[in-house]
Amino acid sequence: MELLQRIEQSLKEAMRSQDENRRNAVRLLLTAMKVKEKELKRPLGEPEMQQVITGQIKQRRDSAEQFQKGGRQDLAEKELAEIAVLQGFLPEPMQRAELEKLVDEVIAALGAQSPKDMGKVMKDLLPRIAGRADGKEVNELVRQRLQGRLS
Repeated sequence: MELLQRIEQSLKEAMRSQDENRRNAVRLLLTAMKVKEKELKRPLGEPEMQQVITGQIKQRRDSAEQFQKGGRQDLAEKELAEIAVLQGFLPEPMQRAELEKLVDEVIAALGAQSPKDMGKVMKDLLPRIAGRADGKEVNELVRQRLQGRLS
């Protein structure tokens, strides 16, 4: 089933079962996708949908962190529950070893030699891992690999 269909089906199921948390998370996700479509003036492809989902997850993580700092554990838990719902729409996360192998392959294919080549590597790498690995983690791994080539 296509990702958008899965998301819409999840909304219907959440409404039927009166799962307020899931319903709200999915509605906000669909709204974010529609905003992105209007911004691009075309329908979203699956990788773009995964980027929107990843962005929504990141936004909720930040909110949960702020709520915890502010002593609002109830709101932080709500955000974390919504993160769990959204992660259900993403493909299985990439294993660390698989990610390292892919980073090494891209670096070798592009002939990247130093941290100056980081932009090229990330540009090639990010579409391949869309929704399957955290961008920060990938960024740090690429940086380590490229700095290791200097020594």
